Amino acid sequence: MRKDDDERWMRMALDVARSKGSHPSTSPLGCVIVLDGKVIAAERNQTHELPDATAHAEMMAIRRACEGTGELELRGATLYSTLQPCGMCTMASIWSKVRRVVFGAGREDVHPMYFEAKHVDTLAFIADAYRDDIEIEGGCLAGECATLYYGPDAELPKEEQANL
Repeated sequence: MRKDDDERWMRMALDVARSKGSHPSTSPLGCVIVLDGKVIAAERNQTHELPDATAHAEMMAIRRACEGTGELELRGATLYSTLQPCGMCTMASIWSKVRRVVFGAGREDVHPMYFEAKHVDTLAFIADAYRDDIEIEGGCLAGECATLYYGPDAELPKEEQANL
């Protein structure tokens, strides 16, 4: 049942991501946070619109979820993201006490520009340095999620590559 639920919520995250457009140049990233079987936040990347370098989909969803619940902590919640969270978003998940992080496409599925240039493995960092009660699972609808982003071997002009 958990896999079916995960796919259901990831499909919602995909819809949220596509609400901005589906071309990779628009950074279509979606995030949904679920608590007790109910969506408490659903956001997309808003970095360019705000403009705010921290307005990643996960950061925006965590903000909205905390505002909506009136709580600083999101204990018991699951965060669904169409792309493996970056270091900032991973740390925000830790600090907000999210119980699970489920992501779609991972590092190997997309262009390197979507991640820290030195390829710091934030997932291993969490396992070694922080809470051991947070679950992180990747690959949920990975193929479908990966279609939102530039592929691993896409040839892009340097000026269009965010982190490289």
